[in-house]
Amino acid sequence: MRAKMIKSVFNDIRISAMETAVSTIWEDVDRFKPLMGESTVQKFKKSTGVLGQYVSPEKQTTSDLACAAARKILEEKCIDPNKIGALVFVTQTPDYAKPATACVLQFRLGLPIDSIAFDVNLGCSGFVNGINIAASLMQSSKLKYALLLLGDTAYRDQILNTLYPKDDSGKMLFGDAAVAVLMESNKNAEPISCAYRTDGSRFKSIIHVNSHQRHLKWKEYGSLMDGVGVFNFTINDVPEMIKEFMMDAGTTPDDYDCLVLHQANLYVMKQVAKRTGFPMEKMLVSIDEFANTSSASIPTALTKYYGKEAGNRIIRPLMCGFGVGLSWGIVDAKINVSDILPLLQTDESFDDGLVSPSEKEN
Repeated sequence: MRAKMIKSVFNDIRISAMETAVSTIWEDVDRFKPLMGESTVQKFKKSTGVLGQYVSPEKQTTSDLACAAARKILEEKCIDPNKIGALVFVTQTPDYAKPATACVLQFRLGLPIDSIAFDVNLGCSGFVNGINIAASLMQSSKLKYALLLLGDTAYRDQILNTLYPKDDSGKMLFGDAAVAVLMESNKNAEPISCAYRTDGSRFKSIIHVNSHQRHLKWKEYGSLMDGVGVFNFTINDVPEMIKEFMMDAGTTPDDYDCLVLHQANLYVMKQVAKRTGFPMEKMLVSIDEFANTSSASIPTALTKYYGKEAGNRIIRPLMCGFGVGLSWGIVDAKINVSDILPLLQTDESFDDGLVSPSEKEN
């Protein structure tokens, strides 16, 4: 018999700002018709819901987008960077194998030396897990503010042939985006409730082996995925957890303003909503404009729907991320729409001053 899900409840901590950053380049998925064929692209659009994606140029990394989003929040909220005590960067596309990109972001944002900064290697469950990590740090260290930065530039990596080098269809599914979330200690904050599950026995369901320690010679391969296994996971395990979470919390879909799922693909999202009793009009969809943006997809959906809304209005989204690991989780939190900032488009790119040996020789 499965043990009861791990649950966390954080009091006196709130999400006080959220910003999504993308590049200045948006491209229609129809551009793949010459490569994939019109019929294939049309079927892809219908099943996944992807109409296009924001794409980062070669010199713009995930951390560039995350840095721009974080800087925007600090400016809008008039927060002194010296008051930020923790920076957690959740990504599968870091700048370097080492050091942790979070350390570079700490420097770029001007955060104090008396702070903690580290990377977390998580994908589509990264947002929900990141909320738990950041809130736990704040609770244990009595921090006033923490920054949760997350996202991936998966499309950019594919174009550079480091991800899915032999799968052109993968290029249509993913987009580039990063998000900054400011978390604040506040005595008037409503509780944040979270729940999590991990099933490492299915680690091979979504796996990227290229250029890492276990298979150093597999240079010609990128990511491998068990499509059927992942599909069954998303339409069975994920809805089961959402229903169990609501039963434990004594809530129903009527208690939430919206259901915000990881934007895996539209068909899967509709199945999850249907199996958990959420009406389709309550399910936020951003995959059409942004494609699958991994750990950034949940806050990106909130940005799309509420980022331009004026005034103070509290919403209660039920947020669920699921994917590589396999790992999945839920966050139930109340957010003021005034704290969800409008979409930020940026061409920011960081010059770290490093010169490759080949460039030096030339």
